[in-house]
Amino acid sequence: MDLIGQVVAWFSDPGNWSGTSGIPNRTLEHLVLSAVAIITAILVAVPAGLAIGHTGKGAFMTVSVANLGRSIPSYALLIIFVIWFGIGFAAAYPVLVVLAIPPILTNTYVGVRQVDPEVIDASRGMGLRAAQVITRVELPLAVNNIFGGIRTSAVNVVATATIAPLAGVLTLGDFILSANVYGDDGRLAGAILVALLALTVEGLFALLQRAVTPRGLRAHTG
Repeated sequence: MDLIGQVVAWFSDPGNWSGTSGIPNRTLEHLVLSAVAIITAILVAVPAGLAIGHTGKGAFMTVSVANLGRSIPSYALLIIFVIWFGIGFAAAYPVLVVLAIPPILTNTYVGVRQVDPEVIDASRGMGLRAAQVITRVELPLAVNNIFGGIRTSAVNVVATATIAPLAGVLTLGDFILSANVYGDDGRLAGAILVALLALTVEGLFALLQRAVTPRGLRAHTG
């Protein structure tokens, strides 16, 4: 109970809400790093997943890459990138990108492969080219799956960005990792902030996923 009271007092301290090391600035830095990583992962994984799902080629590689990306500990990757690139954004950013790609790539591939072949044949019979089939048929029908992968990646990235301070990139993880500066109450407060941020991101992406999913698909998936 004493620690809870200390955490409440820590949140009530105006000094923790101002300056470059305050909660608002750390939250902004956390969100910027996470957003850049997620956007990069989307730009890489969605086109790749669409291409692989459309052609059916490279499925084994897709699964292998996804499994590999999920199996490597983020902390280990961070150490590797720090050795390669040194302390800074160049070390923390690729770790989050590698973490974000597998769910998006896998969900995009699966979403495209689940499109009814008869629908694809009908679109080809109407004279649509391969690129048009992907953008006008497969992508709209797979969008629910794709955003499911993006949603998973976003939450994972927001949670994992807490290790970025180990590479010299300050985020909300600084409160958790710098107990000598912020104390145990600051560490617990940082954990609470990260959890709340992850839940907020989860909720926002769930709403976005529903918004971009065609009404017919929403009714079909319940």
